[in-house]
Amino acid sequence: MLDRVPVREQDPKLRATNFGEVAYGYLHDEAVAEANRCLNCRKKFCKEACPVAIDIPAFIAHIKEGDIAAAADVIRKDSMLPSICGRVCPQEIQCEGECVLGKKGKAVAIGALERFVGDWELKNPIQDVAVPAVKEAKVAIVGSGPAGLTCAADLAQMGYEVVVFEALHKLGGVLQYGIPEFRLPKSEVVEREIAKVERLGVKFELNTIIGRTLTIDELFDNEGFSAVFVASGAGLPKFMGIGGENLNGVISANEFLTRTNLMKAYRDDYDTPIIAGKRTVVVGGGNVAMDAVRTALRLGAEATIVYRRSEEELPARLEEVHHARQEGIDFRMLTNPVEILGDGEGRVRGIRCIRMELGKKDESGRRKPVEVAGSEFEIECDVVIMALGTSPNPLIVSTTEGIATTRWGGIVADDDTATSREGIFAGGDAVTGAATVILAMGAGRKAAVAINEYLCK
Repeated sequence: MLDRVPVREQDPKLRATNFGEVAYGYLHDEAVAEANRCLNCRKKFCKEACPVAIDIPAFIAHIKEGDIAAAADVIRKDSMLPSICGRVCPQEIQCEGECVLGKKGKAVAIGALERFVGDWELKNPIQDVAVPAVKEAKVAIVGSGPAGLTCAADLAQMGYEVVVFEALHKLGGVLQYGIPEFRLPKSEVVEREIAKVERLGVKFELNTIIGRTLTIDELFDNEGFSAVFVASGAGLPKFMGIGGENLNGVISANEFLTRTNLMKAYRDDYDTPIIAGKRTVVVGGGNVAMDAVRTALRLGAEATIVYRRSEEELPARLEEVHHARQEGIDFRMLTNPVEILGDGEGRVRGIRCIRMELGKKDESGRRKPVEVAGSEFEIECDVVIMALGTSPNPLIVSTTEGIATTRWGGIVADDDTATSREGIFAGGDAVTGAATVILAMGAGRKAAVAINEYLCK
C-alpha cells in the first residue's frame, strides 16, 4: 500500500506570526501520486458520504491521467466551490471517512485533491457562459453563504432568474466573515469562486437586510419573486450567562472573527478596532474556537483554550487541533468558567474556573462533565472570547408570518427544505444551527430541486 502523500505546510513557528495560508496544497506530481492510491472501488462509498454527491472516483481517475481539466468538469457538475470545500470540509468524517484504504491505513487525501483541482481551475478558468433565464419565475435567495451560493448556481443553470440578497458589504457569508485567512484566503479563493457563480448570471444585491430593507412579503408582493430560499445562516452568538460577561474585554468569537476577517483588523492598512489582548482565553472546543484562539495568537496574544470536556470530546477537526498545538496554543481540558473577574475599573483581569470530570453519558452519547467540588482556580487574562455556538437571527421570522420555528430559533423545514409557509424554503445554518460548509451546500442543492419542483407544478 502506497503511503499517503503529505501536504506541505508553513513552519509552525513562522505561521504563528502571520496570516498566510497554513497548507500549501499539492503540486501536480504530488497530486498525481496521491490520486494513484485510489482503488476506484466498484461501490463508491466516498461519493455516498459526500453531502453534494461529487463523483469522487471519477475526478480522481482524471487526475491519475494528468487531465485536470476533465477532473474539474466532473466536480463542477455538483459543486461550484471546490477550492473552498477542499480546504474547510471535514473530509475525515465524510468522504475520507468511508475510503476503503482508511480501514487499515490512511484514506486517500480526497480533500487535498479537490483543492488541487479547484485551485487549478481558478488559475485556468473556463469561459463560463451565463444561462439565459428562460423560465418566467424569479427566485430570491436570502444570504450569500455556502447554502445560498449553491442554490443560486443550481437554479441559474436550470434557467431561472436568481437574485441573492446579502446583508453585508461583501459576499460569502461565513466564508467571508467567519473563517480566518490562514485557513481560507479571501481574495485568492473565496471571491474568485463566487465570481464563477456570478458568471452564471446570478445577480447579487449587497447591503440589503431582509426583514429591514425589504421583507419577504415585499419580495413576493412588490418585487415579483415566486419563491424564496432563506439561507441567512446562524450569526447570533451564545454566552454562558455567568458573572462578568458585561466587562470590557469579553467578546463573542463571532464578532472577534468578523472584525478580523471581514473588516481586516489584522492588516496594518485598516483601522478596524479590535481587542486581542496580551493574554486571551477562548471558551469552547469547536472549529470556531480553534479559529478564534489561533487568530488571537497571530495578533500577539498568549492564547489558551478552555474546554469543559476532555480532548477526546473536542468537536473541532483533528487537523485544526493538531495545527493549534503545533503553534503553541495552551489547552486547558476538563475546565469550565464560573465567573469572569474584573479589575475594579470595568475591564477583564482573569477568569475563575472549576475543574471537571467525566460522568455518565448524556443524550448526545458523550460522557457528561461534572464539577469537582473545591477545585476552583483562576487564569490571568485580559480578553475572554466566547465560542459557544450561534443561533439564527430572529429578524426574518419575526417579520414574516406563518414560518414555524424551533424552540431555539431555527426555521422548521422538511427534508426537502420546504417551510410551513408555501413558497418559502430554508436550509443551512438557519435551519440546523451552526454546522459545516458542505452540509449547508447540500441543503442548497436540495432547495434548488425542491424550488424547481414547486415552480413547475
